[in-house]
Amino acid sequence: MGYGMFALGVPALLLFALAFAWVVVAVHALLLGRMPGRRLPRLVRQPRLWGAGALLVPVSGYARSPSLLAVAVGLVALGHVMKSQR
Repeated sequence: MGYGMFALGVPALLLFALAFAWVVVAVHALLLGRMPGRRLPRLVRQPRLWGAGALLVPVSGYARSPSLLAVAVGLVALGHVMKSQR
């Protein structure tokens, strides 16, 4: 195991940790209907819609489907801009 293996392992581990955090926040938003933290609730108007789109992002990467990624990005964007129905 040389330096090259270490150089590729650290970014991969960082990306895996970021993807895991993304999925945790998406499941939280989808199931509870609210965003965690202080800043995210101000940025996202429709948490359930955002969470559904955010969960589709890694699924589209795993399925290698650009059309599913486009739907996911659209749902995330709608979660940010749609006004609440309440």
